[in-house]
Amino acid sequence: MIRQEEIALVIDSQRETFLKQDSGFTRDALADIPVADSFATIITGIRRCGKSTLLLQLLRRDYQAAIYLNFDDIRLSGFGTSDFTRLHREIEKREIKVLFFDEIQIVEGWEKYINQLLREGYKVFITGSNASMLSVELGTHLTGRHLSMELFPFSYSEFIRFKELENGENAVIGYLKMGGIPEYVKTGISVVLNTLVDDILMRDIAVRHSVRDVTSLRQLTAFLITNIGNLVSANKLVGMFDIKSPATFLEYFSFLKDAYLLEFIPMFSHSLKVQARNPKKVYVMDMGLYTENSVSTSDNIGRRLENLIFLHLRRKYKHIFYYKDKGECDFITMEKSTVKEAIQVCLTINDENFDREYNGLLGAMQNLGLKEGCIVTLNQGDTFEKDGMIIKMIPVYDFFNR
Repeated sequence: MIRQEEIALVIDSQRETFLKQDSGFTRDALADIPVADSFATIITGIRRCGKSTLLLQLLRRDYQAAIYLNFDDIRLSGFGTSDFTRLHREIEKREIKVLFFDEIQIVEGWEKYINQLLREGYKVFITGSNASMLSVELGTHLTGRHLSMELFPFSYSEFIRFKELENGENAVIGYLKMGGIPEYVKTGISVVLNTLVDDILMRDIAVRHSVRDVTSLRQLTAFLITNIGNLVSANKLVGMFDIKSPATFLEYFSFLKDAYLLEFIPMFSHSLKVQARNPKKVYVMDMGLYTENSVSTSDNIGRRLENLIFLHLRRKYKHIFYYKDKGECDFITMEKSTVKEAIQVCLTINDENFDREYNGLLGAMQNLGLKEGCIVTLNQGDTFEKDGMIIKMIPVYDFFNR
């Protein structure tokens, strides 16, 4: 239990600290934040991707008098459901109708309180670093009363603007290695990303989901980060890292995905059963995380490029698949049950791999009824036509600007 006086002190202290911060680099997402009366705006994303900074930018632009409260504060570590009553009295006392809550989902019963605030006409903005908890709880208690958006680390265009780089191959190589976690892009200090992974594993997964075997979780995470672009299967991993159950692997996969650390994409099929029983491709949600946490002895530039294209597509599409039939295609994207794009990724096209990459993409296009497809490369461009279908070979730095 926390007294109202203590809550007031935390609000004042946090606001003072919050407003002293530099607003930082203006994110592209600032223009896309969904806002509507009687709706809670929910912003989710990996830790340290800039959610709090985005809130600060929004607050300074539109809501200077808003109350800001970050629940991930040691002074609020004992905050429980009953404390929402005292928090509400403090909010009413200040007569402010716009509220910014950071990481409120760590408090049990938060969604019911948000519902109450919306009924009373408050405008509420919430950030959180766990996709599943927000979506599950909001779906139960705030059905039809929330607007959600995801915030990712710097995109390529944000990265080159921040670093004042010219768009081109050298900038892409830099982004491939550094990624887009703002603090790491600013400093280049590796401990920033080492600590980030540790915070996610401990605070967002182990504590939240009562995972006891943290060592196995760490080993699995390092293995998955190292194997970006490869197929992984819970059944085939059984016995590794002292984990003996496929169900445990699947549970860990889910935790890592919900925390925005890794993503697992299924094989394209209209059958959910086929998707479920086939291995999934694993990708890390920021390239800097691969640089600082992979245990590979190789640069793996080709795999990095594939992962980078995935991240670019993930900003636009929620449903991404890999395609496998007679040949293979790296990415198939869907929107509202409609196949939108087929994309192949290859660092350098040469005589040895051209037929494989070209035919894999062409086969996917033919089977899925697509007239256009593209092969993304590091620096090569070309166009091919066959039977009314067009395949464009595009340098990655041009692909980002489509």
